[in-house]
This record gives sequence, structure tokens and C-alpha cells, in this order.
Amino acid sequence: MGRQRTPKNVVVEPETARKGPIAGTFQTDTGTAELIPDGDNPHGWLLMLNGVQSSHVDLADPLRLEFEYMRWIIALVHDRWGAGEKLRTLSLGGAACSMPRYLVAAYPNSRNVVVEIDGKLANLVRDWFELPRAPLLKIRVGEAREVTESLTESSRDLIIRDVFAGAKTPHPLTTAEFTEAARKVLIPGGVYVVNCGDSSALALARREAATISAGFKHTVIIADPPMLKGRRSGNVIIAGSDAPLGDGAGLARVLLGGAMPAQLWDDAKVRHFGRSATVLTDEEPH
Repeated sequence: MGRQRTPKNVVVEPETARKGPIAGTFQTDTGTAELIPDGDNPHGWLLMLNGVQSSHVDLADPLRLEFEYMRWIIALVHDRWGAGEKLRTLSLGGAACSMPRYLVAAYPNSRNVVVEIDGKLANLVRDWFELPRAPLLKIRVGEAREVTESLTESSRDLIIRDVFAGAKTPHPLTTAEFTEAARKVLIPGGVYVVNCGDSSALALARREAATISAGFKHTVIIADPPMLKGRRSGNVIIAGSDAPLGDGAGLARVLLGGAMPAQLWDDAKVRHFGRSATVLTDEEPH
């Protein structure tokens, strides 16, 4: 489904009275959102966007993340920043704001901006879930690239790209030009993290690895072994920074100890993985 244009500089704030989650299917600006109760957790809710699983929220515990790829990203964040640090994050792709909600709880001094293209969805999420108010968590309605390119240089510690139109990330958010725009918004040593959804062929993951490696001095990849061996489709987390990432044993140990054990590939492995792939650019057809 094609993405629609939305107003820039619109911030979604909660209404005076929250409605709480309501099971059902709802029309949004870019399609439909279905909210489904978690049969195993009375406080849990699954959000489907246009028929695709998008987010899970536990209303009783913001530190519970149901999706493994989100746990991998958070493990990387914890490896870099201590809980008391004043983290400034930009989350591209909002959905139910599961990770930004986690970051507010885990980093009480953080300031988190979420960019969501779907204004109706942003309003629904504010109504359904106990999202913290600004400045702890601010939802900005807009297109992720336009918003990122409008931000002040060196103004964010962490950027998380988790944007999908159906099962794919829009091409303009994968290119070298966009990666450079994200790098400029980061402080020196800041971290850019992307959730790359790919098939078992791993063609896109290789190109994203090549693109992020070209833009940053240090990179890592996190994914489960079957995904990295090309046995299934799924998520590959790729991160870039101008400072070393996951260079101690702690992160690798945490990832191996999860419910779905994941591998951590260092910079050398990431560059080897993407060596035969071409860097993604704005000019190529898509």
C-alpha cells in the first residue's frame, strides 16, 4: 500500500481522558489497524497494521518486549548507555511505540521522539496505551526522511529505523544519502540502528550492510543463526557508529542467552557479508 503525505510538525498529545485499548479493526490514514488481545497475557495487546504483526504492548510492564528483534536492539542500547544517562533518541516508525515506551522506563532521563507517518494511527495509539507525555515521549506525525533531514546536526544519541510499508522498508530510507543524513543528526559516537526485514536470500541485508559500512567506521549485525545462514526470512539488525560497538563479551553473552539466541557479528564480519553487494542509492530505480 502506498504511503500518504501527512502534515509536517504535528505533535500528537494524549486527550484529557484515555479510552484504553479496544479490540477490533480501525481505519487509519494508510490502511487498517487491528488490535488483538493477547490470550496468554491479560495486559497484553498485539497491533496488526495492514495484516502484518507490528507491535506488542504489555500495559502492566513497559519493560516487557515480546518481539525478539526489539530485545536485540535494546540489548545493544544497554551495552552502550547506562540507565542514568540522558539519552536523546529518534525512533523512525512508531506503530504502538513499544521500544520508545521501554526507553522511557529504562532511561528516566531520556527524551524520545517518535516519527509516525500515519496521524490517525498515532492518535489511536495515544488513546489505547499509557504512553508517557512529552517531553519524555513525543510523537511527531510526518515522513521519516523529511523529518530526519530537518533536524539539527549532532542532536541525537540514538536513531532507530523500524519503518515498513507492508513487509518492506521504503527505499528512500535505506540509501547512502539517507544514512548520511542520519549520521549528521547523531552526536559523535552516536548509534544508528536499522531493522532490516529480508528473505532467506539476504540480498537486501547484504546491500544494507554495505551501505551502513560505507557510512560508519564501526558496524555490527545481530540476528539468529537460521536467518544468518539463509534458512528463513526474518529480521536482521544492523547498526553503525563512529565509535566501537559491542566490542566486549557482554553483549554477545546477553544475545546468546535470550529466548531466541542471536549471534553478534563484528565489523569485519559485517563488511565481509556485504562485500559483494552494491551500496543503495537514491538514483537507482525501485
